[in-house]
Amino acid sequence: MNDHLPTERPPIIDYEGSEYQTEFWDEGGRDYEDQVEAVALKRLLPDGGTLLLEVGAGAGRNTPRYKGFEHVVLLDYSMTQLQQAQKFLGKSARYTYVAADVYRLPFIPGIFDGATMIRTIHHMVDAPLALGQIRNVLGTGAVFILEYANKQNGKAILRYALRRQTWSPFTHEPVEFAELNFDFHPQAIRNWLGENEFEVERQLTVSHFRMQLLKRVIPTNLLVRMDSLAQLTGDWWQLTPSVFVRSQAVGETVPWGSGGAPGRASGEFFRCPECGHSPLIKLDDLLVCESCTRKWGVKDGIYDFREPVTD
Repeated sequence: MNDHLPTERPPIIDYEGSEYQTEFWDEGGRDYEDQVEAVALKRLLPDGGTLLLEVGAGAGRNTPRYKGFEHVVLLDYSMTQLQQAQKFLGKSARYTYVAADVYRLPFIPGIFDGATMIRTIHHMVDAPLALGQIRNVLGTGAVFILEYANKQNGKAILRYALRRQTWSPFTHEPVEFAELNFDFHPQAIRNWLGENEFEVERQLTVSHFRMQLLKRVIPTNLLVRMDSLAQLTGDWWQLTPSVFVRSQAVGETVPWGSGGAPGRASGEFFRCPECGHSPLIKLDDLLVCESCTRKWGVKDGIYDFREPVTD
């Protein structure tokens, strides 16, 4: 495991103030997409675990699906998205809400035994760096479930064949179809996972029937059953707009609780995202780093590691 903090921050897309959950999911006619993602997660999630990191948790749409884990850490860059998640899920001791940059995760190495990243990596201009940061905080053998937007999907292949688009769906480099919105080639994702000490175990192709006409004329429950069967071809080919990958963290990892680092049994799993020091000292509504003296805010139960608190 290569445990280091990046010296530069890539640009980040911020959903602060967004009504994404309401507009895109609750009122956006995406019951089909939501239900087929639930099917994929049920197939890929382990039976149980202790501590799960949900990267890009948003308003907590998927969080209730992680029933097998004792504790879930919801991470998002947007404070308002986490506030919506907190309102939805409650201030249960089972959940910890963290506003932070995925490129500088504020957790000690090897602390999590599971992680998910659903509908999030497509915003990453430096996807390998994000994957490396996630690997750093996972223990050896931890399960990582990643969903990504597939560049090599059937619609893109057809448009390319008809010369309706200039970029090739078969090349490995990402395509930025809108600002900070990327589609990735399946082989590129597998390569990056391997480079960051993940071993791919299973792939599921999802949202085979993501077409407005089909969603209008075919009942959602039938579409979901059809998609559930088609998902099983994911290890053979990946031609859908969405692909789920289950991988396992391999290689050496710094075990949690070793070398003086705090263990997850005490709940003290934070480290300074700037200098990497742990543990952090809790003072009222602040977490203080003894090494670099930076202070990080805690607002109504949400830990804020985006920028240090200034006096």
